[in-house]
Amino acid sequence: MPIAIRLATTHDLDTLAALFDAYRRFYAQPGDIRRARDFLCERMTRGESVVLLAEQDGEGRGFVQLYPMFSSVRTGRIYILNDLFVAEEARRQGVARNLLDAAAQHARDRGALRIVLETTRDNAPARSLYREAGWEEDSTQWYSLALA
Repeated sequence: MPIAIRLATTHDLDTLAALFDAYRRFYAQPGDIRRARDFLCERMTRGESVVLLAEQDGEGRGFVQLYPMFSSVRTGRIYILNDLFVAEEARRQGVARNLLDAAAQHARDRGALRIVLETTRDNAPARSLYREAGWEEDSTQWYSLALA
C-alpha cells in the first residue's frame, strides 16, 4: 500500500504520541507516552507547530513537526523542521523522503520564504537524504545556550 501524508489533528494524538515517544527514546530520553501526548497536544492546540503524519494501511508510520518562525530581515515566514521520525518497520520505504517533500510543500503553500533544519555532522544517512531531496548544507555556525 502507498504511504499517505496528511496534516495531523488532535484526533491523531494517540498515534502521534506513540511515534513521538519512540522518537524521543531514539534520542536517549526516557519513554513517557503521556508526556509525549501532552507536549504535542499543547503545540497543536496553540498553533505552535504543524505536524504531518505518514500513514500506511491505517497505521502511523512517521511524522514531521514544523515550527513556524519569521525572518525580520526578509519580513516573511520561515519554518523550522524540528522533528522527523519514521517507525523502524517503515524505514527504507521512502517515508522520510515523502515527509520531507510534504513539509516543503506545506511551507510553499503558505508562502514561506524557506524551511530550515539542523542535524549533527555525523548523521550521514540523514544528511544524504536531505541532499537527495534538494536541501543545501551551509557552513553557518550555530551556538546554543542551555537554559534548563
